[in-house]
Amino acid sequence: MPDDDAPALDPLPEQEQRFRAPARFGNVPVAATPLGWDARNPGFRNHYPIVNLPTQIVERVPLGHPELEPNRLLWGDNLHVMRQLPSESVDLVYIDPPFFSNRVYNVIWGDEQEMRSFDDLWKEGLDGYLIWLNARLYELKRVLKPTGSIYVHVDWHASHYVKVEMDKVFGYDNFQNEIVWGYAPSGRAPKYGLHRKHDIILYFTKGNEATFHHPYTEMNPQTLATYNKIDEEGRYYKQSPGGISYLDEQQGRPLPSWWTDIPSFGSATASPERVGYPTQKPEALVERIIKASSNEGDLVLDAFVGGGTTPTVAQRLGRRWIAVDQSRVAVSVTAERLKHAAAERGLEDAPVPDFTVEHWGVYEADKLSEMSAEEFRAFVLACYDAREPSTDAGIHGYKGSRARIPVWVGEPALASRVTADEVNGFAQAIAALERYRNDEGLRDGIMLAWGFAADARVAAEELRGREGIEIAFVRLKQVAIDSEDFREHVASRSTERGDYSGFLTFVQPPVVEIAPRHVRPLRYDFNAGDTQVLNAGAKVVNVHWDFDYDGRVFRAARDEWFRRGKGKDPAPAMDAQHVFPRAGRYTVACRVQDDKGGEGMATIELEAE
Repeated sequence: MPDDDAPALDPLPEQEQRFRAPARFGNVPVAATPLGWDARNPGFRNHYPIVNLPTQIVERVPLGHPELEPNRLLWGDNLHVMRQLPSESVDLVYIDPPFFSNRVYNVIWGDEQEMRSFDDLWKEGLDGYLIWLNARLYELKRVLKPTGSIYVHVDWHASHYVKVEMDKVFGYDNFQNEIVWGYAPSGRAPKYGLHRKHDIILYFTKGNEATFHHPYTEMNPQTLATYNKIDEEGRYYKQSPGGISYLDEQQGRPLPSWWTDIPSFGSATASPERVGYPTQKPEALVERIIKASSNEGDLVLDAFVGGGTTPTVAQRLGRRWIAVDQSRVAVSVTAERLKHAAAERGLEDAPVPDFTVEHWGVYEADKLSEMSAEEFRAFVLACYDAREPSTDAGIHGYKGSRARIPVWVGEPALASRVTADEVNGFAQAIAALERYRNDEGLRDGIMLAWGFAADARVAAEELRGREGIEIAFVRLKQVAIDSEDFREHVASRSTERGDYSGFLTFVQPPVVEIAPRHVRPLRYDFNAGDTQVLNAGAKVVNVHWDFDYDGRVFRAARDEWFRRGKGKDPAPAMDAQHVFPRAGRYTVACRVQDDKGGEGMATIELEAE
């Protein structure tokens, strides 16, 4: 899809006067537009060009209510994913982007997409970081409803700079609070200065009619003690010159902009919320934000979902959600956490919608082969930037807005090969289109398929010489033997701030092998060390186990969401131990992910003794 079809651009606030320094401060010019903005090519497209690729639904996780619209969990570059979301469709945004610390802990999961993104992020220092973030903030503003709000979680490294940029993107008048989240100090004090033991959460609204419910804290003990009378109904109250006030009608103390009542995970390593990475935020923190700035049924977006705190809390509070992350492992951990959270809800709670797991840019080839021919053709045309459907017989679409080259798409099956008869049939369809001739009088055509039989190539050569009809073949294959021609239109958009050459790839699942060993009554050890990774240059980054797989929903055991071996640079643990609750027959399932995005699963039947 050409750039013209991108979502409508949101204007920047007209607020230049806000950034003119007072005369008494001297001449200190401050830019009126966000860093990286180019009015000639707005939306930060000069740094990050538009890349329109489809999303692939690789799984719909059933949670018991298929009639409800599913929530969405997406793996891909969040900027490009957000560019495909409708404008003014989101009620609340909470993001916890990587801090400008250049610390190793920013690379959490270890898969290829995450590491490549962080390599790009630090290239140009603070300016590069702010441009990277501004491009995403701009899209977040676009998707917010007029009544929407955004909370951006940062720390001391860049909080002041991010605030200035958000003033420019969202408007100085729409800044509501700098929330200070403080937590207890630990460790030795620094040689100079004080312990840095707080984060900053910048709270902006889209406009002046935002949803907001003031949060309250519990009453302090002194105030609580004044409600020392009980009426005939058993309600506590207090008598004052102003009359009677009942305890159960009090909301507590209005919460200020400094929050010290929610501990961090610094010392709470045993918390049941922990999923295994150092930047995870407590559910109580996110819950406070969601309750304050959304209503039940509202849509919450987290574009840096990490271990899944935001969608987990939103799901529990009856909000709809969209969650995005660049790491395949993060998406997998989040999915398991959401399944676990849904299973814990009681029957009296509101129904939980299903959620889809979707990929953008890296696609599972085996699942594409399960599509219908019509779905597969639409998907391939979208990947190839040839999205216009064709009503002409024997032609599936067109490439290019001016030349309009006819395009034909093969069958979904990975083993399918284009035949000579299909080549000749497409050539005849092209020949019937007299209006499509290039400057040399030749008719161009493009055939997209997983592979081509030898006689198909011979037929194409014969057509060139015999009838003057040129059939251009572009092979669409799995990532190990993929055609550069197919993704040329994506890779050619790479800039100094974004390498797109890794976008639009097709991956194969690992071939998973499970080896069980009976250790003692009901205790078994399992190993997946013989798993074969099929994607070139790939390595295993995560392993999940479900020791009682029901054949419908894979649910990893709680301590198997993100587990590593021991050592300085631990690899994923390929083994697992489990004690079955009772003797009987079980289905044990293992899911393995590689750092290119491939995911494979195997199951075994086991008679526990």
